[in-house]
Amino acid sequence: MKILISTGEVSGDLQGAMLIESLYRQAELAGEVLEIYGLGGERMTQAGAKILADTTIISSIGLIESIPFILPTYRSQKLLKEYIKENPPDIVILIDYIGPNLAIGGYLRQQYPTVPIFYYIAPQSWIWDGRPQQTRKLISIADHLLAIFQQEAHFFQEKGLESTWVGHPLLDRMVKAPNREQARHNLGISSEEIIVSLFPASRKQELKYIVPTIAQACSLIQKESKHIRFLFLLSQPSFRQAIEEQVEKYSLKATLIDGEVLEAMAASDLAISKSGTVNLELALLNIPQVVVYRLSPITMWIARRILKFSLLYLAPSNIVLNRAISPELVQEAATPEAISQESLELLFNSQRRQDTLNGYQEIRSQLGEVGVCDRTAKEIFTLFKKTH
Repeated sequence: MKILISTGEVSGDLQGAMLIESLYRQAELAGEVLEIYGLGGERMTQAGAKILADTTIISSIGLIESIPFILPTYRSQKLLKEYIKENPPDIVILIDYIGPNLAIGGYLRQQYPTVPIFYYIAPQSWIWDGRPQQTRKLISIADHLLAIFQQEAHFFQEKGLESTWVGHPLLDRMVKAPNREQARHNLGISSEEIIVSLFPASRKQELKYIVPTIAQACSLIQKESKHIRFLFLLSQPSFRQAIEEQVEKYSLKATLIDGEVLEAMAASDLAISKSGTVNLELALLNIPQVVVYRLSPITMWIARRILKFSLLYLAPSNIVLNRAISPELVQEAATPEAISQESLELLFNSQRRQDTLNGYQEIRSQLGEVGVCDRTAKEIFTLFKKTH
């Protein structure tokens, strides 16, 4: 059985890898032999997929920012289409990565109309349906949606797309996380150190618009206590130099971490992070966080004035309950002073920390039960057998 999986970005590669492990596990139980191929990154390769092009390094947010990645995206899709001609899939799974995946899905629907297409982790149209044409195209392409949020499943079901709520896959990932003591021991962190972990960039553009602001904020934070130490998490090895330059510029007491993400989170007293999947990971590990996001001024102007982009919250952890469990500082509000002030409050104000932890427990109750990836894999095989 040949399965095509297409995704992009660091988070998509992570979700894809977790699903691939479950697909192989469920196939083995059923006596099936799988061949999985597609677009993704190193994690999916390690999980056993043949990755034709690395799409974790060609992601961006914004019209201007996406221009440098148009040709690489086109080349990756061309490689995939050529491979499909010799190796047509039995099942297609599209994970997030909305723009490129709609193009791939449209091609597959036209060329292989009987092949079932599953969409896993849909765009957040249920929050802000500002691009209804994307929603309509997704519905016309996909046979079934595997939703990670209940609201997501309801939204698409009402629009006419068969949907199943499977729960959030990060629940499965967090089972593997060490506790605070183990994490600190493994990373060589003493008990008196106050650890602030930093998750500033998973896309190249964020090195320019987010990293310098967070680094400057850290220079203000470390003045408040000699025990504060920062852990900069590298989502891409190529980001090291840019982040090292900021560490040196502001004389930060910082360590760069490449790989041990869960350990760094679990060892932390606070996190400062861009908005994204990491916000939910931190919430599930009970790490208070300040969420920061900035785009180029031109992109933000287009989003606000032309696309009429308007969201109360960007962080998935806040979106789940539709309230600010963690402070969000976006664009003009994301100043070093504001980031520093919110961070110090969460570090040293016990009531603020407790309010955050209480909110995290509510978030956890909305995400389903552990075993998400296995349930998703089972659902895919069950639905496939019903039609074949």
